[in-house]
Amino acid sequence: MTDTMPSPSRRHRRAAVESRALERVAADEETLRHRRSRLVTLGDAFRAFVAHPSPWMIGAVLVGGLVARVAVGDWRWTDALVPVVMVALFPVVEWTVHVFVLHWRPRRVAGVRLDSLLARKHREHHADPRDIPLVFIPWQVLAKLVPVYVLVALLAFPRLGLGLSFLTFLGVLGLFYEWTHYLIHSDYKPRTRAYRAVWRNHRLHHYKNENYWFTVTSAGTADRLFGTYPDPGSIESSATVKALHGSA
Repeated sequence: MTDTMPSPSRRHRRAAVESRALERVAADEETLRHRRSRLVTLGDAFRAFVAHPSPWMIGAVLVGGLVARVAVGDWRWTDALVPVVMVALFPVVEWTVHVFVLHWRPRRVAGVRLDSLLARKHREHHADPRDIPLVFIPWQVLAKLVPVYVLVALLAFPRLGLGLSFLTFLGVLGLFYEWTHYLIHSDYKPRTRAYRAVWRNHRLHHYKNENYWFTVTSAGTADRLFGTYPDPGSIESSATVKALHGSA
């Protein structure tokens, strides 16, 4: 009869991986305890947040879109529908970008290495989740994306007002994403049940297994839909959680 029990060497490797994962979490928690000897408030977090370029760039999109939207006028009921649809789709978009763009595995096609700045920076972010500048969307990426989104708002909608409503609320969602992601990686301590669930979800992604828990601004939404929201106790800790694709 075939022996289905794991070999001693395999059990040893698995135990070593689990041990390293527990050590990483314990070390990070210890660092957080020391840093939180002075309670970090939302005001403290916000002052640190606005010291980075991406909130200002996304904020400019929000303000510019809002000013243009008010100037254009032509308000209709479909303008109220835009934020509803965007909020409903946002977890799915967030999950898709995280899985297929941020966790992109570098590869060569016709001799050309395909590896975006977003993917490279995200691998660095996994290597050191406490490095705050790596938490934010790179400004170089935003400098390219913002004109694209403006063109979409101007050309892809049946009327200008609707496109500007889209652009304005895109700024709202962008700031919400950056703020939530920053707050999770900051020294701010969760105080509400809802935020603690989001905080825990993202920590599992960074310290337990990088192949699950991909949503950032919510917990158990798109991850449930796509099967990446398992019981943490049923999932082994990953040896590459801080070295995506083996630091490819």
